[in-house]
Amino acid sequence: MNTIALAPAPAPASASVGPTLAELRPTRWHRPLLALAAVMAVLAVANIVGAIVDPRQVTGAEVWLKPLKFALSTGIYSVALAWLIGRIPRGTRLSRVAGFAGTVAAIGLAIELAIIDGFALFGQSSHFNVSTPFHTAMWGIMAISIAVVWCVTLVIAVALFRTPLGDAARRLGIRAGVVIALIGMALGALMTGPTAGQLSNFQGIAGAHTVGLADGGPGLPLLGWSTQGGDLRIPHFVGMHALQLLPLLVLVLELLAVRVVALRDARRRFRLVVLGVAVYAATLAILTLQALAGQSIVAPAGAILVGGIVTAVAGVVGLIVILVAPVGAGRRHPVH
Repeated sequence: MNTIALAPAPAPASASVGPTLAELRPTRWHRPLLALAAVMAVLAVANIVGAIVDPRQVTGAEVWLKPLKFALSTGIYSVALAWLIGRIPRGTRLSRVAGFAGTVAAIGLAIELAIIDGFALFGQSSHFNVSTPFHTAMWGIMAISIAVVWCVTLVIAVALFRTPLGDAARRLGIRAGVVIALIGMALGALMTGPTAGQLSNFQGIAGAHTVGLADGGPGLPLLGWSTQGGDLRIPHFVGMHALQLLPLLVLVLELLAVRVVALRDARRRFRLVVLGVAVYAATLAILTLQALAGQSIVAPAGAILVGGIVTAVAGVVGLIVILVAPVGAGRRHPVH
């Protein structure tokens, strides 16, 4: 009698891929940073109310627009950093060091937001304002606070490089995200030097967002990024938020892998993350050069336009090739 050998049924995809529920529960995340994120949510609502009832403007923009943007950005940044610290095993020296660094980051960010909102309350500019000794001192405190946040984020990055985070895709996404975020934060230093116009006609402001024009001209809705000249806030923003977007790319791929067979192979997910990191880094470089060249974000030209098109096309072609090309035989490594 012929017998038919039955292959064992494959394990459910959810058993081998996808983030675990424990990873998604805030109980494992860094609590001071989560508390800061909650405060930022309340502050953002207050800023929205302020924008509705207060018509004042500072440097050509609604007085509460900058505090609102900073509250939203800081809240998102805090949540991501809290989650990243939660990836480090508890009870280890690395977790204690990262936890302390996260608390320092929360304090530094809170100081910055307190100064920004305080100046907005009095209808004055918080950034680059050295018009009086008091304003200079506050600007100096903000600069020191952000420098400290950068340093402790670097400490957290080192801890993450020494932590087993899972498969190759997850390791790359998290580590590349924090490294690019550090670069993006550092790009903010490009805004702090006085312009030639400020040096020739000093009015108490030393530093600017816009390249080629004075701050305060026409800009994109809500974001305020200049539509007439280069704007250094753009690469600063895009770089800094790699901290959220690249790890999020990894988590999305893992969640999709539960239903999409092609993404269940860890090697294919790794290649997709490599592509995502490369495109993100190239985009950041292009945006930085565009801002320094004085080109508006809505009017790229010359080498900047060519670079953007090449990056976009390479990204799309790379995505198609990775999804279509076979990854070869081999064991599919689960996500830890």
